[in-house]
Amino acid sequence: MIKVGLRELEPIVFVLLRFAFCVVPWVFFVKRPRVPWRWLALFGLFLGPGQFGLLFYAMRADISPGLASLVIQVQVFFTIALSVWLFGERLSWPAMAGIALGSAGLATIGLHLDATVTAKGIAVVVAAALCWACANIVVKAATRNAGQTVDMLGFVIWSSLFAVPPLLLLAIGIEGTAATWNAIATARWDAWAAVVWQVVGNTLFGYSAWNWLLTRYDAAVVAPYALLIPVFGMASSALLLGEGLPSWKLIAGALVITGIAVITLTPLLRRSR
Repeated sequence: MIKVGLRELEPIVFVLLRFAFCVVPWVFFVKRPRVPWRWLALFGLFLGPGQFGLLFYAMRADISPGLASLVIQVQVFFTIALSVWLFGERLSWPAMAGIALGSAGLATIGLHLDATVTAKGIAVVVAAALCWACANIVVKAATRNAGQTVDMLGFVIWSSLFAVPPLLLLAIGIEGTAATWNAIATARWDAWAAVVWQVVGNTLFGYSAWNWLLTRYDAAVVAPYALLIPVFGMASSALLLGEGLPSWKLIAGALVITGIAVITLTPLLRRSR
């Protein structure tokens, strides 16, 4: 869906529309969560111009989407390291083993990618991954500070208020006012369908569910599930775009899924014993 949207919209404009429609009309119907404004502002800035602004900017000319989806997964290690450091979370042996298997799967994908990439592209996407990890930490800190359950749908909606202004400034600064407006005004229906999917599917549902999990489990349990992103990317590309599915892709997917299984099933087996 990102690929469809980028055919019509420049990356920063695409991200701007994504977060603008995460605010309107939802902010008029969903109550603001009972957390201080600073947590909402930090999350919105880290997720909007931080993660997605940097990621889409890099995808504009410096890195291919496939390689970007791979490099962004270093957020797993950033998130776990920050959680261990700031919250004293434990890193169990099953978690470390699962992360190692998942990383081996990602490395397998990386070794077989044939994509144009610059040093600038890698650096910008790694910075985007750090912003994603910081957004994850903000969610955990906000919930602990509140001392109660936080409505994560409301958290995502109201934090998006703080993502829109810097994204608008970036869009105007990079593309210009006329080009930004012209791209929005002339975008076809399929580009708008991609925006709707980014808003409803990826952000309002995806990040609300992701944040909900982060507030209930250690980062070492939740974050490795993001390693499945390139696996789903390869599978959907094969199914919808007719791309090949050679043996190395199957091996990479098996490694990632095995790593997730180790992290998930080991605690259940211990409890059953």
